[in-house]
Amino acid sequence: MWPDRRLCDLLQIEIPIIQAPMSGWATPELASAVSNAGALGSLGCGESPVDAVRNTVAALRRGTNRPFNLNFFIREAPETDATLLQRTRERLEPWYRELKLGEPPKTLSALGPGFDKSRLELLLELRPAVVSFHFGCPDSADISALKDAGIKLLSSATSVFEAITLESAGMDAIIAQGWEAGGHRGSHEPTAPADGVGSMALIPQIVDAVRVPVIAAGGIGDGRGIAAAFALGASGVQIGTGFLSCPEAGTDDTQRAHLRNAGDGDTMVTDAFSGRSARMKRSRYAEEMERRRGPLVAFMHMYELSDPIRLAADDSDASFHLYGQAAKLNREIPAADLVAVLAQEARDVFSSLGSLR
Repeated sequence: MWPDRRLCDLLQIEIPIIQAPMSGWATPELASAVSNAGALGSLGCGESPVDAVRNTVAALRRGTNRPFNLNFFIREAPETDATLLQRTRERLEPWYRELKLGEPPKTLSALGPGFDKSRLELLLELRPAVVSFHFGCPDSADISALKDAGIKLLSSATSVFEAITLESAGMDAIIAQGWEAGGHRGSHEPTAPADGVGSMALIPQIVDAVRVPVIAAGGIGDGRGIAAAFALGASGVQIGTGFLSCPEAGTDDTQRAHLRNAGDGDTMVTDAFSGRSARMKRSRYAEEMERRRGPLVAFMHMYELSDPIRLAADDSDASFHLYGQAAKLNREIPAADLVAVLAQEARDVFSSLGSLR
């Protein structure tokens, strides 16, 4: 019944829904439930140590023998010069004083790249059916090795240029991530929070620019959104926020309460926590940082400066709850039931539109 079955055939799934690989919230229980329901479950492995990923995948495989997706960050080892670090420290000093935290850190950890040789070797060992990337894609040798192992590759694009780049690099399908999406924007280079393209405009332009299947992401929370994505030319959807209210998700009680009471305007995009633009619950810290914007230390390094604030402040002052603009559509039901409901809602929309002919 799906108007375009290319994604289903590519990933060997029955329902063209990918549960987004939200690091920290996508658990083995969530991913296995989604995969067992006929869609594609995912795990976010971005900054997890190799042994932790291996153990998590073992837990996932105890729950399902269906295809699943592992997601990794494409980023260089962060480098922050002394001048930029000092400027960032000066911006954060009022918060450190208010919260009695002393001085912001004067040195930052030495960190490696996001996707490295050890993670490539792990994937060649584990051989998941699908691997996806955020912030770009690996180099050509790594892509060839993964494809030779029979692994299907996906990556996120936030612009037509990025989508064309991903197709040329050998990605099997492209995730078109609109500005409405929760979590980190998958742009290949850091972008300012306001620099984004909405799903309604982005998806058809990417569909027109590439030949591989396109997966719509951002602002999709029910069957109407799924049907709209297909109408725009997508072959499937990726949904993250919608799965955060499922009991299998690793969402804490505070975030579940925020999702339960969400409105269409209670999130914002900021780089004030991680150093890269991400959509999250509004907070006083994020709003103050956006009112007085300036360069921040590199992605991942910024956490070392913002985490003390987040951990010491009240939730309303400096929370880090990542979710998208369609949170109001969430249902608090098991993941398998949510997959079934979303698929049926989409079928109902397709049927009703067919009756208008």
